[in-house]
Amino acid sequence: MAISVSVVLLLAIVLFLMVRNGSLKWGPALVAVLFGFFLASTGIAPDIRSFLNRVAETVNGISF
Repeated sequence: MAISVSVVLLLAIVLFLMVRNGSLKWGPALVAVLFGFFLASTGIAPDIRSFLNRVAETVNGISF
C-alpha cells in the first residue's frame, strides 16, 4: 500500500510539472488521468500491480 501511494504521488507531481512546463497540455493530461482511473477497474489491474510490486522488490534488492 505504501508503495502504491508513493508511486501515485510521484506520478502526480511529474504530471503537474509537465503541464506547468508546457510539455503536456491539460487535455491530454486529463485523458491520461482518466485512462489510469478506468484501467484500475479492469481485469488487468492485478497483473499491473503485481508487476510493479516485483519491480519495486527488485530495485529494493539492488545494493551498491
